[in-house]
Amino acid sequence: MFTKILIANRGEIAVRVIKTCRRLGIKTVVVYSDADAGSLAVEMADETVHIGASPAAQSYLVADKIIAACKQTGAQAVHPGFGFLSENASFAQRCADEGIVFIGPNPGAISAMGDKIESKKFAQAAGVSCVPGHIGEIADTTEAVKISEEIGYPVMIKASAGGGGKGIRVAWTRQDVEEGFPAVRAEAKASFGDDRIFIEKFIESPRHIEIQVLGDKHGNVVHLFERECSIQRRNQKVIEEAPSPLLDEATRQAMGAQAVALAKAVNYDSAGTVEFVAGQDKSFFFLEMNTRLQVEHPVTELITGLDLVEQMIRSAAGEKMAFGQGDLKINGWAIESRIYAEDPYRKFLPSIGRLVRYDPPEEGEHDGPHGGYIVRNDAGVREGDEISMFYDPMISKLCAWAPTRLAAIDGMGRALEDFHIEGLGQNIPFLAAVMDQERFRSGKISTNYIKDEFPDGFAGTRPTAEQLDILTAVGAAMQRVYAARARSYANGLAGAPRAEWVVAVGHTKRRVKVSGEGDVTVEMLDEGRVLSLTDIDWRPGKPVFRAALGDKAFTVQVAPAAEGFDIRHRAAKARVLVLTPRSADLHDKLPEKQAADTSKLVLSPMPGLVVSMDVTTGQQVREGEVVCVLEAMKMQNIIRAERDGVVKAVNAKGGDPVAADEVLVEFA
Repeated sequence: MFTKILIANRGEIAVRVIKTCRRLGIKTVVVYSDADAGSLAVEMADETVHIGASPAAQSYLVADKIIAACKQTGAQAVHPGFGFLSENASFAQRCADEGIVFIGPNPGAISAMGDKIESKKFAQAAGVSCVPGHIGEIADTTEAVKISEEIGYPVMIKASAGGGGKGIRVAWTRQDVEEGFPAVRAEAKASFGDDRIFIEKFIESPRHIEIQVLGDKHGNVVHLFERECSIQRRNQKVIEEAPSPLLDEATRQAMGAQAVALAKAVNYDSAGTVEFVAGQDKSFFFLEMNTRLQVEHPVTELITGLDLVEQMIRSAAGEKMAFGQGDLKINGWAIESRIYAEDPYRKFLPSIGRLVRYDPPEEGEHDGPHGGYIVRNDAGVREGDEISMFYDPMISKLCAWAPTRLAAIDGMGRALEDFHIEGLGQNIPFLAAVMDQERFRSGKISTNYIKDEFPDGFAGTRPTAEQLDILTAVGAAMQRVYAARARSYANGLAGAPRAEWVVAVGHTKRRVKVSGEGDVTVEMLDEGRVLSLTDIDWRPGKPVFRAALGDKAFTVQVAPAAEGFDIRHRAAKARVLVLTPRSADLHDKLPEKQAADTSKLVLSPMPGLVVSMDVTTGQQVREGEVVCVLEAMKMQNIIRAERDGVVKAVNAKGGDPVAADEVLVEFA
């Protein structure tokens, strides 16, 4: 077994590998860029080596720097995590040539399966059913258009070395290919140092199901069942679960057998994932193989009890697998929600900034309405850390395990309630909305789920009757605490506390009578019922309000506003006002504030870097035309004109950094 391992990665996966190495008694070395100098991984590692500037192309993607760090520290092996050099066969071979063990598959297996173009050729030769497409490199946009029209729209443009949702576009028209092909090529070059592209048929309403495989250097390969990864946006997985609600045992065995056969054919000897696109009828086609650890590996660990990082290390050290296929069983159900620094209310655009508050749910066992559940949170950040524009915007991976799927979903919903982040946009409200949707709970999902369920984008959800009660009771309880504090400053001159109020949740007004000090009772005067808040955990200034309404525990995010409180329960957010009856009457007469007119402005939807400015002053621009291209978090985003007009002013040029809502272009 190794005594020292270098981790050629960053963020939560670096922290994840460190945790397993600590348990195994292995010392760790972490390399880091300028942006990661104060990171949690750097703090946790036994040794650290600085490897360059923040852009990955100048640090994490430079093989010479990784090799030099190994020699400098005496690390015997390298764990590449995912992304960066994890699927680079040349790097794996370089490690072997330098006498350093690469903790991953052998270079031959990476070459055969890790390259998306070569894997398609290999799979076809092996008789594996593949998605129709063009298997080969594509020279330029003209050839890409020709191939796309031969295959038939829609098509998927994919980076050969791609992964993690980077370097992928779905093209529905010729224009989509003309714009998307160069963008995908640029993303591929920036993210993977490889700009080769291939095109395949895009199957509509599919499901994305992958099989986890594990091999050793003695010819043994097993599968660790499947993961359902169909909840995606911009081809990036958002929610994963294991097992899949689609598969029956026969289909599971068939997919597993095909994945194992493919892995054995390339002498696979580590953790890897064979990905399939599946129809709702349980038909499936080989999509690609990821020759690395997957972001979503925790859900497999939770249902199998195995540590995949440990298994990778043991395989790399030459140990024989200690179990066979017959020893593996599915235990319960696990769900993973990727917590991203992105704004779901603005089409999931990246949100760069500092984690002013970072308060994740407590890990371990919890009680739930449908039985107990377990929370796990894999993170590489702490409160005060910054999410930079140079890397993937993931903050953490929140997982919930329970004996059944519905119990796991309910556990995830509660865990998301308990997750509090301030300082930047994050997708927790969106994830909570999905957990509450009947379609998701039924398991009838596809990769079109987000597009189908949120066709106009995400704008939160309207409060349910139960949530309306929660928001009403919390607003009344908070106002009572603030009023008690004010009376304490009045030296007994303020009189008895007012009991009757009107609570306005958005445009819904309810007359209530409030009583109690520790626990709070809210009598609904027009409805003939009473809301009882118990186990209250909140004080002024605290951004999270925990309590139980009746016998149901809940958590809401709260903040004082210029008038009233902003309160969010899961995806339902409202301005809550607690008014005297007279104030409520007057409040109805106030005019609503009008939003500022920005129709003649093109605003930056996120912080990022201007890749190109495609318009000039005085130019006539039509609706839908490209105005500029912005890059953030390794993704290129095409900004289009939302109206016809003549350009009055251009306020940025290629290479300029811009902030969110910065005015890029003004129309006359």
